[in-house]
Order: sequence, then structure tokens, then C-alpha cells
Amino acid sequence: MEFLFIKQVGLSLGLGLLVGLQREWGPSHVAGIRTFALITVFGTLCARLSQEFGGWILGAGLLGLSALIIAGGIAKFKHEDITPGLTTAAAALLMYAVGALTVVHLSAATIVGGTTAVLLHWKKQMHSLVKEFDEKDLRAIIQMVLISLVILPLLPDRYYGPYDVINPFHIWLIVVLIVGISMAGYIIARFWKTTAGTLMAGVFGGIISSTATTVSYSRQSKQNGQNASRAAFVVLVASTIVFFRVAFEIGVIAPEILLQILPQLTAMTLMMTASSALHYLFFLRGGSKVKTVAERDPSNFKAAVVFGLLYAVVLFVIAATKDEFGDAGLYWVAVLSGLTDMDAITLSTTQMMQQDRISFETGWRMIIIGAMANMVFKGAIAALLGHRRLTLHLALFFGLVISGGICMVLFWPETSMLPLPLGEGRGGGR
Repeated sequence: MEFLFIKQVGLSLGLGLLVGLQREWGPSHVAGIRTFALITVFGTLCARLSQEFGGWILGAGLLGLSALIIAGGIAKFKHEDITPGLTTAAAALLMYAVGALTVVHLSAATIVGGTTAVLLHWKKQMHSLVKEFDEKDLRAIIQMVLISLVILPLLPDRYYGPYDVINPFHIWLIVVLIVGISMAGYIIARFWKTTAGTLMAGVFGGIISSTATTVSYSRQSKQNGQNASRAAFVVLVASTIVFFRVAFEIGVIAPEILLQILPQLTAMTLMMTASSALHYLFFLRGGSKVKTVAERDPSNFKAAVVFGLLYAVVLFVIAATKDEFGDAGLYWVAVLSGLTDMDAITLSTTQMMQQDRISFETGWRMIIIGAMANMVFKGAIAALLGHRRLTLHLALFFGLVISGGICMVLFWPETSMLPLPLGEGRGGGR
């Protein structure tokens, strides 16, 4: 017991000194290195005493500390005619709670105390970042909060429908995952330099939306045919990144399936990478820059709802097609869904595999077929919106990858697949 007490006081003292050092380093402070150390240790002692004499001691300590902070702020204002900010006062109250937390959970106290010190030290960086925000960025963040922290907890976590595949909570969780991935790419691209290398433009495009990237660069190539080769490279790179994105999505919702499908995804990724590299070697010269910032933020609420509905429809259609037509009909579902959205067919197929509703052999083929259909759709976009040279480039290099994908679907050896460690299906009985 004595050793535990020493650990608690030692940790609270160290965290208090750390935060106090940061505060005293600033130009103006109400509490410094000694004060913060005393506040944190005070919190630990109050928490220890509360275990013996009741929780009122912890509350009384908080009230006493609040009174001292107010008195210190008033005194500083009178002597220096400066209105003290709330940051130091808030940090003092938080460190009192951190001191008390050491009595309950040492690791949690360390995390909170360390994070507090980092947050206080990053004042300039965080203020500079906020100054870079515009109304569009703020709206994107608020919409992401709405999608993930407001709507998701309200949805029921149970299955509905004749095939028992529609789960509102799971469907919206997938929406949050997809929007979150795209949002991460958007934020990185948003605060990247105004222009970046062609390769990075393709990388960001693949993370945010490879289809939107294809539309944007097809229009650019139409306006200036000399940029067709560079636009084609951006689209090829974005389409390559799609397979990394697909692997990440599967890994998040079903890591055991990712281990099984990794050889097929790796083969497609290598073919796309080789096509992109060959295009660069034969058609690109120099290292000119292109714009990387997305035209629209991906957290758009309307787009999120549309994707959620599309995902639910694909889930239902897969279940109904499997029931009515068997595996052969599922491949047509993959073609039609993959034409417009790679994420929906990937995640719906993964969920059906995870629930043992379709076999692994059928599932991975549906994902690959959906990917090839998506390439065809991008080629059609380029033909409609882009320069003729862009269409020819994509037709050639997408054609090579699609040919390889067809060979995979037809000739990939069944014996190379490991049994899927799923046991009983997880969705049908809910």
C-alpha cells in the first residue's frame, strides 16, 4: 500500500511539473511550475482522503482550488491591468482531476496529463491551423460530427427485412467509415501546398474519390489536350490507391477476411502499379505540378445518405439474388454496383462473407469484378468528358489490368485458398 501511494504521488508530481513548466514558459501566467505540481498532488491527496472519509473532501478541494484561481486572476488583473485567459485556470482544474485520477487509474492519469501538456504547448500551431480554415472546412467538420457522433448512436442495432440483412446501425457505421477515409484525404489535400506532384495528386484523389478525380481531370484534359497524358497518370494512380483503400476498409470491418483476400488484392494492386509505372515511363516528361485540392468536401450529408441507401440496396439485392439465382447472378450485381461505387459492393460483399451467406470464392470474385466494372465506368467518363488522347491512354492501361483481372477470376486456383475461420454465421439470427 505504501509503495502504491508513493507511485501515485510521484506520478502526480511529475505530471504537475510537466504542465507547470509549459505554463511558466509562456509570457504571462497565473500558475507556474510549482503551483501546478502542488495542485496535482493536492488532487491525489484529496482523492486518497475521500476513500477514507467520503467524497465530500474531493468536492471541497475542488471548490477551494476554484476560489484560489479566481483570487489569483483578480490580483493579476489589478496589478498588471491584464485580463487573464481561461486556459491556465482550466488547466489547473484539469490537473487537479488528473491528480485524483492517479488514485483510480495510473495509466489513464498519465495519458490525460501528457495530452494536456502537448495541447497547451501546441498553441501556435493550433491557432495557425484554425486561421487556415474557411467556412467550407468548418462545415465539413460539423457534418462529420453530425454523421458520426449524433446520428450513429441513435440508430437501432438490429436486423430487418425479409433476408435479415438490413441493420441501420451497421449500415451507418459503414457510412462513417467511408466518409472518414475520404475526409482524411480531403483534410490532408486541403492543407497541402496549393500544387503538388502529379503522383501525390493521384494519391489524394484515390483516397478522397477516384471517380470524382476522373471527372475532374477528364474535364481538364478536354480544355487542354496536352495535359491528357498527365491526367491519365493521375487517374491511374488514383485507381491504384483504391485497392489500398479497399484493403483498409475490409481490414476494419473483417480483418479475418482481409487475410484471406490479400493475395487477390495484392495481385490487382501490382497490376495497377505496373500499369501506372509503365504509363509514366512512356508518356510523361518532367515534373510539373497539378492541383490537388478536392472541389467538394466528402462529408456532405446528402452524399452520405445516398451512399447509405446504396449500400443497403446492394446488401438486399445480393441476398435476394443469392436466394433466387445462386452465385451466377451475384456477378451481375457486382458489375452493376461496381460501375458507380466500389465501396458499396466491397463492404456489402464482405459483410455477406462474414455472415457466411456467400462463399469466400464467390465473394472475392465479386469484389474483383466490381473493381473492373469501376474501371470501365471511369473509362466511359473519360470518353464522354475528356480528350481523345486521355480515352486512348486509359483504354490501353485499364484494358491490361482488366485482362489480368479476368484471368484471375477464371483461373485463380481454388486450392490456394485457406478455409475462412468464421464458424457460424453472425448475422442471420439477430
